[in-house]
Amino acid sequence: MQHPLYQKAHYLMSVPTLALCPEDSGYEVAFAGRSNAGKSSALNVITSQKSLARTSKTPGRTQMINFFECDDEHRLVDLPGYGFAKVNVKIKRAWEAGLSEYIEKRQCLRGVILLMDCRMPPTEIDLVMLDWTLDLQLPVHVLLTKSDKLKKGPAKASLLKLKKLLKEQYPHASAQLFSSLKRDGLIEVWNKLDEWMEYERPLKKDQKPQADEN
Repeated sequence: MQHPLYQKAHYLMSVPTLALCPEDSGYEVAFAGRSNAGKSSALNVITSQKSLARTSKTPGRTQMINFFECDDEHRLVDLPGYGFAKVNVKIKRAWEAGLSEYIEKRQCLRGVILLMDCRMPPTEIDLVMLDWTLDLQLPVHVLLTKSDKLKKGPAKASLLKLKKLLKEQYPHASAQLFSSLKRDGLIEVWNKLDEWMEYERPLKKDQKPQADEN
């Protein structure tokens, strides 16, 4: 199972600052989260590719804003992981400044996919990201990753608890369970990306329209 747009994603460039980003036009969706939340694995599964976004056993390895082009109008953006980055403080501050500028000023940014480990509650820095995007009125969709590590009951409970928090404090955000290993939740995240990208998925012959699972 592949998506006709995202499977075309290919590496475009990596930049440290907004000034070096591609032309600010079309549609972009950015992926953000703690360095060990499974961001690279999720990007690879969503694009049906094995190594589009490099995975690493060393969290915080990626310190640049990475652009992947799907077509002339649509891009996926892999933002630097936060929380566990073991880098020089001066470099870290410069990269965080570049990241802030991108999120606050990038006009073609349509939403943020925020990845959190479903086995733990949102961390302080996850909540900072939610507060920040709320202030900017930038839509967020949370992927509770590694859902295969929990049984269905606890996984569902984790999702319901997060949805309650979002409803009460972060109405700009939605959430779902996701497993890169088992590809659970893949169609749901595709639907969210399609919505933000304003992309109408072409139907296969004799295929009925896909109902939105959100």
